[in-house]
Amino acid sequence: MRIGILIGTADGQAVSMPDLVVQARQAEADGFAAGWFANIFGMDALTAAAVCGQTTSRLELGTAVVPTYPRHPYAMAQQALSTQAAAGGRLLLGIGPSHQPVVEAMWGLSFARPVGVMREYLEVLLPLLERGQVAFQGETYRVAADLKVPGATPCPVLLGGLGPRMLALAGTMCAGTVTAWVGPRTLAEHVVPSIREAAAAARRPAPRIAAMVSLGITADVAGTRERVARGSRMYAALPSYRAMLDREGVAGPADVVVLGDEDAVAAQIRHLGEIGVTDLIAVPVPGLPDRSETLARTRAVLVQLAHEEPRTSPAEG
Repeated sequence: MRIGILIGTADGQAVSMPDLVVQARQAEADGFAAGWFANIFGMDALTAAAVCGQTTSRLELGTAVVPTYPRHPYAMAQQALSTQAAAGGRLLLGIGPSHQPVVEAMWGLSFARPVGVMREYLEVLLPLLERGQVAFQGETYRVAADLKVPGATPCPVLLGGLGPRMLALAGTMCAGTVTAWVGPRTLAEHVVPSIREAAAAARRPAPRIAAMVSLGITADVAGTRERVARGSRMYAALPSYRAMLDREGVAGPADVVVLGDEDAVAAQIRHLGEIGVTDLIAVPVPGLPDRSETLARTRAVLVQLAHEEPRTSPAEG
């Protein structure tokens, strides 16, 4: 399992571009396999990856995830290939439909037929990324276009999917998936087998399964879960996350956060690799007591695990 770490924050808080660059360079120096960028209500993840790609040389740069509804698939392909060129072929393009309340209430768009719309989106996006041209006539998208970005190579596309139909689409058409707020039982019993079966049926390579996991070193596990629960209520209310939490048999996102001492956290992370997760997106839990110390201890565990894993280049992965 590749050990990666989130660059910036996952909660939309402002982080400057210079700070993102510092974090990316430190992640590479520490031996992480990948640095991942969230794309919520702050910095654009692909822009951040392109800039950080100029100051790193080995680190894979992933987006987790770029919402598709605000971006025409041609625009997504153009920006992704430009980022791929800037990063020297190290981009992992994580995309996803986002959530109905965001798409409809915030952006004023329709969230009808999310799986069908995503299938059409990929029918446009993937040929543009792979061959630089597309001719597709669908219900939502009708695109005939060419695209040439000097220095760009095709990049893997990971589709953020949690439900059975979206996971099947990810396995059939994409290089893998990205998950968030999904516990180990649900990963083992639902996500991993669903996408693997779809990929095998489509005669595609084994998919990458990138799991975003909040984690932290703490002696106060119960208190930390309570604090995380207060800050994550909005995620528990979103239908796609709620369905995964119900599969796991837990009350909310706080119950799938990885907490404990160094040995406990390392054991839980290793277990994710054993059940089929190929890429960890580690998100250190903010707001712990003695924050600087706990973050340092948490990062030390992640660095140790990163050095235990064999390094795999993007071309090999």
